[in-house]
Amino acid sequence: MIVNRTGAAGQIGLEATFNAPAEGYVLGATTVPAHNAIPLERQVRYRAMDFTFLCNIVEDANAFYVRAESPFRTVADIVAAARARPGQVTYGTTGIGSDDHLFMLAFEAAAGVPPMVQVPFAGAAPLIPQLLGGNMDLAVLNVNDALQLKRDGRVRILAQGAARRQPEADDVPTFREAGFDIVGGASRGIVGPPGMPAPVVARLEAAFRAALNDEGFRRAAARLFMPLRPLIGAEYKAFVQSVDDQLKRLWQVRPWRG
Repeated sequence: MIVNRTGAAGQIGLEATFNAPAEGYVLGATTVPAHNAIPLERQVRYRAMDFTFLCNIVEDANAFYVRAESPFRTVADIVAAARARPGQVTYGTTGIGSDDHLFMLAFEAAAGVPPMVQVPFAGAAPLIPQLLGGNMDLAVLNVNDALQLKRDGRVRILAQGAARRQPEADDVPTFREAGFDIVGGASRGIVGPPGMPAPVVARLEAAFRAALNDEGFRRAAARLFMPLRPLIGAEYKAFVQSVDDQLKRLWQVRPWRG
């Protein structure tokens, strides 16, 4: 049975998962880096790294989207504009503290540019029409948020935050290829409450591993533009820990909430 616990950018669902009995019957879907960012911003009823980390499934890289008519052709054009017009270049995100917003903060730090002006939205759906209407200079989204519009020639992607080019956008350079050593995206996986019994964890990890290796599942994921990044158990937790460490460093220099 699936129960949707909506609210507070995922905080409600994470708290329900964290505080559930550790029997293996209650699991939760989570998204990194929001999973780790929320406790930095406000009081929560969970500890980000104390969950039982079972399986990461998808990682969808962040990307700089511009409308087709935009004068920005490269990431270097964004950097030049941000330096020439401090506080005037605008960008849309899916919310304050979202993976898109955090990626832009990391980019500004890596590029050494003054902060640009964020226009936060409650998700990609209300953001994209404003980008198409020319009401902002660029949007920071996940690659797959507006991929069909790219294929239709209505928007362009300047760069993607993947470690290597996602197959869905293999014509788009990574930020590393563009000269900026940053990687970021939305990683979506499954966690359980702290302290789940080892035999239960082992059975669940085996089941997730089998599902992610299933050819039918992989074909379905490709049809849905789901960029898979399978990480099981300890490997998944190590990845989330690395994100947690990065966010804590970023919070010290660029806290994203007042």
